[in-house]
Amino acid sequence: MNTAFFIAKKLIFSSSKQGQFSKPIIRIANIAVALGLAVMIITVSIVTGFQQAIRDKVAGFGAHVQITNFDDNNSGEPLPIASNQAFLEDLKKHPNIKSIQPFIVKNGIIKTQDEIEGVVLKGVDSSYNWNFLQTNLTEGRLPNISSDSISKDILISKIVASRLHLKIGDKLFIYFVTQKKDYENSDSAIVQYEQRIRDFKICGIFDTGLEDFDKKSVWVDIQQLQKINYWPPNQIAGFEILLHTIENLNPTADYISTEIGPLYSSKTIQQANPTIFSWLDLQDMNAIIVIALMIIVASINMIATLLILILEQTNLIGILKAIGAKNFTIRKIFLYHALYILFVGILAGNILGIGLCFLQQKFEFLTLAKETYYLSVVPINIDFVSIGLLNLLIVICCILFLIIPSYIISKISPIKSIKFE
Repeated sequence: MNTAFFIAKKLIFSSSKQGQFSKPIIRIANIAVALGLAVMIITVSIVTGFQQAIRDKVAGFGAHVQITNFDDNNSGEPLPIASNQAFLEDLKKHPNIKSIQPFIVKNGIIKTQDEIEGVVLKGVDSSYNWNFLQTNLTEGRLPNISSDSISKDILISKIVASRLHLKIGDKLFIYFVTQKKDYENSDSAIVQYEQRIRDFKICGIFDTGLEDFDKKSVWVDIQQLQKINYWPPNQIAGFEILLHTIENLNPTADYISTEIGPLYSSKTIQQANPTIFSWLDLQDMNAIIVIALMIIVASINMIATLLILILEQTNLIGILKAIGAKNFTIRKIFLYHALYILFVGILAGNILGIGLCFLQQKFEFLTLAKETYYLSVVPINIDFVSIGLLNLLIVICCILFLIIPSYIISKISPIKSIKFE
C-alpha cells in the first residue's frame, strides 16, 4: 500500500474540524487555477481562431499558392502562360493540394456618370471555388460562368458599390489599357497600347471586412479578360492552388516550386501579404504573455496553499517523524494533497473555458468592430490538442514550483512540532 497516498486521502476527505483554517485557502487556490486555465484556453482559442479567420479571408482573394510566369513584370498583370501544363497532374496528386484553378488579373477603372474607381478584375472559369465569396455574399448571386458563352456578370464589393452608388442589376463600364503586339510591320515585335471598354452587369455584392482587399477586387468571367488582352482561350495569367491545411504551407510550396521548374514562379500567401502575416504572428506573443502570467498566478496560489497545509499539519508531521517516517514520505503526503487541489481546479477550468468557447461559437454574443478587426464576431477555434498541452503545462509548472516549499518539512523538529498547536 502507498502509505503517503493513504494518509493524503484521509486528510483530503476528513470531516474533522481540523483543517477549517485551510479550507478557504484551498477554495481560493481552486478558483485561481480554474480561472487561470480558463483564461488560457479562451486566449488560445481566440488567438488561433482570429489567425485562422484572417488567413482564410486573405486566401479567399488569392489562394494559398499562386503560379505565374517567371518575369519581372511589376504592373500586377502577369505575362500569359499556357493553361495545359504538364505539371498539373503531378500537383493534383499531392495530399495537401485541394484544388487548382486558372485565373487572370487585369487592372481597370470603373466609370459611372459622377464617379470613377480603380479596381483589379480577377477572371475565373467554371471550376473556380466560390465557397469563400458565397459565405461573404450580402446581396444578389455569384457570377454565372460557363465555357459555352461569355458572361457579363460582375461581382463587386460593398465598398465599391457604396462609393459608386451601384446596386444589383446595374450596368457599369470598365476602362482598360491593353498591350497589343503588332508583328506585321517589322521582324521585331512592336508593343502598342490601346484603351478598351467593356460593359458588365452587377450580379452580386460581397463584404469580407478586409477593406484593403474589398475596395479593389472584383470577379468576372475569365473569357472576358482573355478577349481584352488579345489572348487565345488556352492562355491564362496563372494558377491558384488551395490547400487542405495551411500548417503545411511551406513544405507544400517547396514541392510546387520543384515541380513547376525554372520557367514559372510560385508565391505563397505569406510572401504575397507579409504585413498581414507579420501582424498575425504578433498575436502569438500576446497569447504567450497571458499564458505565462496565468501560470505564475496559479503557481503562487498553489505554493501558498501548500505552505498553509504544512503549517496546519505541523503536529501530524512531528508524530510521523517520531514513529520513523522519512522526510520524503511526508513530502509526498502534502504533494498528493496539493495535486488533488490542482486537479479540482484544472477540471473546473476546463469546464469553464471550453464551455464559454462553445457558447461563443454557437451564439456569437461577443462582437467586434468589423472596420478595425476585419471580423464582426470574436472567432473561436477549439483545438483539443492545444487544450491538452495547456493542461499538461500548468500541471508540470505547478509541480515544479511545489517541490521547493515541500523541503520545509525536513526542517521541522519532531519534538517541537508534537507540542505545536
